[in-house]
Amino acid sequence: MKYYNSIIETIGNTPLIRLNKLAKKVKGTVLVKVEYFNPGNSMKDRMALKMIEDAEAEGLLKPGGTIIEGTSGNTGMGLALGAIAKGYKCIFTLADKQSQEKIDILKAVGAEVIVCPTNVSPDDERSYYSVARKLNQDIPNSFYPNQYDNLSNTKAHYETTGPEIWTDTEGKITHYAAGVGTGGSMCGTAKYLKEQNPAVVSVGIDTYGSVFKKYKETGQFDEKEIYPYLTEGIGEDILPKNVDFDQIDHFVKVTDKDGAIMTRRLAREEGLFCGWSCGSAVAGALTWAEEHLKEDDVMVIILPDHGTRYLGKVYNDDWMKARGFLEERVFKTAADVLSEQTGNANLRTISKNASVGEAIQMMTQNSISQLPVTDATEFVGSLVDSKLLAQMIEDPQLKDKKIEEVMDAPFQFVPSDNTLDVLSSVITKDNPAVMVRDHQDVVHIITRHDLLNAMTNY
Repeated sequence: MKYYNSIIETIGNTPLIRLNKLAKKVKGTVLVKVEYFNPGNSMKDRMALKMIEDAEAEGLLKPGGTIIEGTSGNTGMGLALGAIAKGYKCIFTLADKQSQEKIDILKAVGAEVIVCPTNVSPDDERSYYSVARKLNQDIPNSFYPNQYDNLSNTKAHYETTGPEIWTDTEGKITHYAAGVGTGGSMCGTAKYLKEQNPAVVSVGIDTYGSVFKKYKETGQFDEKEIYPYLTEGIGEDILPKNVDFDQIDHFVKVTDKDGAIMTRRLAREEGLFCGWSCGSAVAGALTWAEEHLKEDDVMVIILPDHGTRYLGKVYNDDWMKARGFLEERVFKTAADVLSEQTGNANLRTISKNASVGEAIQMMTQNSISQLPVTDATEFVGSLVDSKLLAQMIEDPQLKDKKIEEVMDAPFQFVPSDNTLDVLSSVITKDNPAVMVRDHQDVVHIITRHDLLNAMTNY
């Protein structure tokens, strides 16, 4: 008889499948490694099992213990399968941008799920990173794998994903592409492949709102690159230890929209019903491949997970239409918006040491709804008229206070080449403006009004 002793023995040995219609413009062969053939429907099964087994070997995870992890959903599923097979409990923290399907799936396999806010800094006590660490401190006999900094993550892909790709391509692979989130699959696989053939080129796929691409190219961790985005599973506002930039030769950034549209195309044109970050990986990799691949080259792209995680998002027409993702048109950029601004083209700011009354007067005289707050040449805060009004109703004497006592966080900076679909995901009711530096390093502001005007004047 041929059978497996438990579900975790079925992890790995996922197939390579050639892209046909989507890769027509690419010279050479483009293959995708379809990781939803893993039992938990994602590549995270590999590293989840490795983190559990290494923790057991080191005595960090003991019988009857509780596994606590911050996850975007897929790592949680892999850990839950390992926990079921080995007799552990699970508690997972997720950011509130994750799909409801991911939450429901984790609950279905017996995990407790805690949803945390997305738009907070990683060290904020409310972030899903911080909540997971706090639970680990408070719950006896618990283990916090920390997939971002636990090098078992990278090791899992060095030991399994890399060798599988090398064997299945008979060593003919020339290019490897994958989305970069925790960094384990990208860097562990790339490390193995480069050890077999140093000429293998690795291409990391990043998203707008993430720090990876600029950090790779400049060595600078630029907080101005960080802003909310919708794509799940790739990009970060931190530098995980599993991201070894020496293993990544190039980065390509992909917008939320381009990733979502490619995800749907993978299903309709190739029969690959996969997740959002899969579409991002293919969109970015094909863009790079069209320019660089030669006839005899072989590129392998990782497809991390399954489409069932995203039925309420990228596979839902209403959700896509609400975000303008189904409209087949070329969006303007932030630079285009700046070129169309009239009237209040010069940025107006106010010192943090000025009074609230002075700020209100400036807003009234210039017919503006928000003001960046400065300390010398630095942007340190922001004021929005609607919030000031609410505070003034509570405390009429507020007008005599210094701005630094009442200001909100500074408006976020975005690159000037961000398109309107990206800007629309950043400019919200709670965040009514963004800051942009033009090619002469002059700072400008883009508001909801500017965005609406740009959308109207197509």
